[in-house]
Amino acid sequence: MSHYYVHILTNSTRRLYTGVTNDLYRRMYEHKNKQVPGFTNKYNLTWLAYYETTDDIVSAISREKQIKGWLRKRKLAMVESMNPK
Repeated sequence: MSHYYVHILTNSTRRLYTGVTNDLYRRMYEHKNKQVPGFTNKYNLTWLAYYETTDDIVSAISREKQIKGWLRKRKLAMVESMNPK
């Protein structure tokens, strides 16, 4: 059975990035080693601050879009509920 992960990355300035992957370990390795061009590389987003797991890719993508539509304050509250530091 496949698992899908909705994740939020951050950095020392608390900039946020929300994404989806089917392999969280691989994706984090790619981000930490600057193998992913774009927003995460530009802003050095290498810290995993939050993640959720689901077995359905459609649900994962829907949740990613939902979170991306939230205000920053709400995203930070969700992150801090799981990861207060």
